[in-house]
This record gives sequence, C-alpha cells and structure tokens, in this order.
Amino acid sequence: MDGTQMIDSSAMLAQVRAWSAINTGTANLAGLAEQADALAEAFSALPGSVELVDPAPVTAIAADGSAFDKPHGQNLVVRVRPQANRRILLTGHMDTVFPADHAFQHQRWLDEETLNGPGVADMKGGIAVMLHALLAFEQTAAASSLGYDVLINSDEETGSLASAGLIAELAAGKLAALTYEPAALPDGTLAHERGGTGNYSITFTGRSAHAGRNPHEGRNAIVAAADLILRLKALETAEITINPAKLEGGAANNVVPDHAVLRFNIRPKTVEAGAAFDHALNHLLIDIETAHEVSTHRHGGVTRPPKTVDAKAQRLFDLVRECGAELGQDIRWQATGGVCDGNNIAACGVPVVDTMGVRGGAIHSPQEYLIVPSLAERAALSARVIERLALGALS
Repeated sequence: MDGTQMIDSSAMLAQVRAWSAINTGTANLAGLAEQADALAEAFSALPGSVELVDPAPVTAIAADGSAFDKPHGQNLVVRVRPQANRRILLTGHMDTVFPADHAFQHQRWLDEETLNGPGVADMKGGIAVMLHALLAFEQTAAASSLGYDVLINSDEETGSLASAGLIAELAAGKLAALTYEPAALPDGTLAHERGGTGNYSITFTGRSAHAGRNPHEGRNAIVAAADLILRLKALETAEITINPAKLEGGAANNVVPDHAVLRFNIRPKTVEAGAAFDHALNHLLIDIETAHEVSTHRHGGVTRPPKTVDAKAQRLFDLVRECGAELGQDIRWQATGGVCDGNNIAACGVPVVDTMGVRGGAIHSPQEYLIVPSLAERAALSARVIERLALGALS
C-alpha cells in the first residue's frame, strides 16, 4: 500500500480549486476573510477547536517618511488534544503574492496532471495536503497519543510580521513542526538549511535650497542616501548579501532635495552575520549624518533569522525520508536562499521541515503550477510522518 488509499484526492483537488478562486493577496482583507471562513469550515472536520485570531499591530514607512499602521487579516488556529504529552505544530499561509487587481486570477489545465492557477502550489495545495494528512492520521490507532496545533496565517508572503508572535507562542514546547510550503523542486526535494532575511527603511531629512542661488545652504538627502547605498554594498561578504531596492524622494530639478527614503533587503546566512550587519548599520548612519549634515531614522530589521539544521532537526529530515521510502517516494533535500515561517519556528528551537507541501513550480509568477497527483502523494507522506511522531519518533 502506498498510503494514498486513505486520501480523498478528488476532494483535495476540489478544495484547492475553490480556494484558488478566492483572491488572497496579503492586502486583500475581504478576500482573506472569505478564505479564513472557508478554511475554518474545512478544518472543523478535525476533532478540535477552531478560532480566528486577530493580527498583531504592524507599522510601515510611507514615501514621506511617516509611519502608518498596516492592516492584516486574521489567522486560523486549530487546537487538537492540547493536553497531550506529545504535541507538534503544523503551519501554512492563506495569503498569496497576487493582489486583487493582478491579472493572474484564474486557473487552467496545462495537461491532464498539471494545473496552473494563483496559489495552487504556494500554498493552497499545501493547506489541502495538511488537512487531509491530519484527517487520515485521525483514522489511525496512534491518533490519541498526539496533540497538535495548526496555524494558517494571513501575512507570510510579506514576512509574517503580524503573526510572528503567534508562531512563537504556538511553537513553544513542541516536539516538532511541519510547514506546508511547496517542495523546493518539482521532484519533491525538500528545503534544508535556509538563509535569513531582513527589511529596512531609512528616512533621510536634509535641508532644501535653490539649486542655483544658494545650493551650499542645502543638505541633499538624495546624495546622503546614495552614499549609504555604496557603503552598504561595501559590507557584503560571503555571509551576507545586501540589496538596495528602492530610493524615494527628491523635488524639482532646481531644488536641493531635503527628503529621501531608502528601502533595502539583507540576506544573512548566519545569525552572527545579521547581528554584525545591524551593528555596522548603526555606525554607518552616524557617519552619514556627520558627513552630510542630515538626520536619519531607521525602521525594520531582521524579520526571519537564518534556519540552521542541528542534530534534532536532521533526525526529523531523516524520519521524513524513511517515511517516504516506505511509500515508494525518494525524498531528498538541499539548502536554499529562500525564507518562510520555518525560519521563525527553527529560531524557537523546534525541529522543522518546511516544504511538506505539493510538488509544483514557478511560484510567485503567473506560471505557477501544481502537479495534481502530488496532492495525495504528499498527504500520505505527512500522514505517515505524523503517525510515526505519535508513536514516539524523536521522543
């Protein structure tokens, strides 16, 4: 038996198609609310409590340098057997990168086994895998031995800033965690170690002046920002990359600009590299303020620390591979530069495999696709892994 006999693949596909038809761009609060209600109904089939949890407050920086509240959708939390001695966490996200006005809103079949559509792989297919793996697990004799929490957040695609605290809260004390991002490669390869990420916005305030009559009295915020960009790039090493992404500000050509906002992303490979950059940035800003006689304000920081794989986490990867072999699936893994909620979970000291979702590809693009047979395949894999955890694997 390959384990898929317990999985209703047609029901899985129907759910994925229905969920994909709901636009859930991270800023589409109405769409997220509709999706959350649909997920709450679907997950009510499990023997636990289902609730929608409000997001934490998050601020962002506007082009004029002012801070504003950034709203987010609610997060779905399911708790099953919370008093069990052995408990795990399963996570996913309902949001996609496609806003309500994006052209990519519909599904189409590329061939008889490949479905193209928004979120079908990342990760509405993964949510279906999670749900049906749990439904299959609940039919086993081992089910009473394991408790679990499920979190499906609404802001993963923008860094999980409004749900990071909830992730940490639910991860605390867990034996292990499974996250349902799509496989790293279409053949089912898992993501292993991951780098980290951080997003920053730096606001520069200078002094305006006439570019012809008295430019010496101005303090050019654009020049100060450009100087910082070059100094930031000079900080790059083998352990960290820095991507200045957007520079906003300026005025008419005959005015010395007194305002600018620089936005950039970092990708540290180690926790130490991220901390060293943050320290260096503080000193750079002091130097910039002195050299250009401007003031600066920083917003942001490392949002997802690098995910390393220690001995405990490797045991979980090995367990997934063993379960895959039992089902005739060849499970492999490789390091990746991408980030996800698995980074947050690993930072809590909990072993996590974060690409337990479907096989597919071209995510974050209108070419995104789901390999439909992988729905039942990956659900069977997860069900077997969860059953093994219930029976004492990793304990």
